[in-house]
Amino acid sequence: MLQVRDLRTQFATDGGIVKAVDGVSFDLYPGESLGIVGESGSGKSMTALSILRLVPDPGRIVHGQVLFHDQDLLQLTGEEIREIRGRDIAMIFQDPQSSLNPVLRTGFQVDEAMLAHGRPRAQARARTIELLKKVRIPAAESRYKDFPHQLSGGMRQRAMIAMGLSNAPSILIADEPTTALDVTVQAQILELLADLNRELGTAIMMITHNMGVVAGLCTRVLVMYAGEIVEQGPVEQIFEKPQHPYTWSLLKSIPRVDALRHERLRSIEGLAPDLLHPPSGCRFHPRCPFRIEKCFTDEPRLEDVGPDQRAACWVTMDRARSEMGADKLIDIRPGAASGVHPGELL
Repeated sequence: MLQVRDLRTQFATDGGIVKAVDGVSFDLYPGESLGIVGESGSGKSMTALSILRLVPDPGRIVHGQVLFHDQDLLQLTGEEIREIRGRDIAMIFQDPQSSLNPVLRTGFQVDEAMLAHGRPRAQARARTIELLKKVRIPAAESRYKDFPHQLSGGMRQRAMIAMGLSNAPSILIADEPTTALDVTVQAQILELLADLNRELGTAIMMITHNMGVVAGLCTRVLVMYAGEIVEQGPVEQIFEKPQHPYTWSLLKSIPRVDALRHERLRSIEGLAPDLLHPPSGCRFHPRCPFRIEKCFTDEPRLEDVGPDQRAACWVTMDRARSEMGADKLIDIRPGAASGVHPGELL
């Protein structure tokens, strides 16, 4: 249904070119729930904005294709892409507080999403009330008239989901939809999205930094780092047997209820790279405990590492486990397992 091919989005700054999205390719299938996960600044939100051609200035999509039912969205006119936004592909933004207009009634704002695509006002109002009920906002008829500040954070996010569903899109992009919500409300929002995915057959693209969210909602996951996809595959497979050291590190940093009391949480050493001056070779090598000399000079490409699983790495976790004892590793500083440090290569 949606095919992204070699997508590249760049920002021209005084210091140089920032490659925010650098050669991203993936497919989204009908009715699928796909997770895109990574740290802040990894390019996951910018990938979504690029798909809908909503990249803010001074950003530019410089290369690639976004094929929706074999139609390249990057080649459409402004009017043509506006017809697709909201009608065929909708997006829920991460902060409903800033996404909703504070001086317009919430129900009217949901109406507007339908009015923009030609639905009569009376039909739009009836559809809005139906959607507010579907997203489990109590007393939908009276809440229709409320202003955003009169709703709780969870209700505002539900209203945004209703807005996204108003034109029955085939794809719903959810950008960090549970940010700033308490744990109970987060669970309710994720349950709601899962129900909508099952009942309506809407394909969901979930953008998050939270691996727990991916585990609870998605069937397939893309892991992004520094503007690139470093691993992709079925969620169960990625969680059970990650092959990229970055994915492995992300999973190791999640608290476990079955962990021993004396076990320390593992953090990923170092900082995400400066995309103005990304490191040569593998972009994760400055933080990787399993790096080898090749990682400093040669950039890996996505290769098959299992059934429907691909990773861009010279030292997959299978190799790190067999040759470097990865699962027993306590010291996960850069180069700790391989003993390869930058100074040794000079």
